[in-house]
Amino acid sequence: MLLALGLAGRWAWEQPFAVHARMLWTLSRMPAPTALPMPVEGVRARQVADTFGAPRGSERRHAGVDIFAKAGTPVRATTPGVVVAVRDRGLGGRQVWVLGPARERHYYAHLRDWAPGLKEGDIVAPGTLLGTVGNTGNARTTPPHLHYGVYAGDGARDPLPLLRATH
Repeated sequence: MLLALGLAGRWAWEQPFAVHARMLWTLSRMPAPTALPMPVEGVRARQVADTFGAPRGSERRHAGVDIFAKAGTPVRATTPGVVVAVRDRGLGGRQVWVLGPARERHYYAHLRDWAPGLKEGDIVAPGTLLGTVGNTGNARTTPPHLHYGVYAGDGARDPLPLLRATH
């Protein structure tokens, strides 16, 4: 009986309907990245100001970096992962959340548009198109940019050293 259950479990694990479970398992076992590619096409890490932790009003701090570029510039995934949210609300406006290695969440906000057909549950690789640079949410009065954040279990992590580690 145990052998039959084991064989059935192995068969199920290898089926297409288990692709998300396999990806989540793989991501949870991967270490957190020590270097990340630039998510905004054509921008170099040295062009990005270090604004992580800067005050944003009297109530909060900047929990990421702003990567300025022309509106409509492609925004790409920095890690393998699973898209866990594609939404338009709050401070981030149009945004995409990707669950990546070590269960860190990568936040791409103020997007002008999302990549065609992008939806929750999509599996992405580094370089997968997520959307384009914009100024939605609380950035509607600012120049177009991507707000990029990385969140671990203990809170926000400064992504700029990770972006600079690859350039």
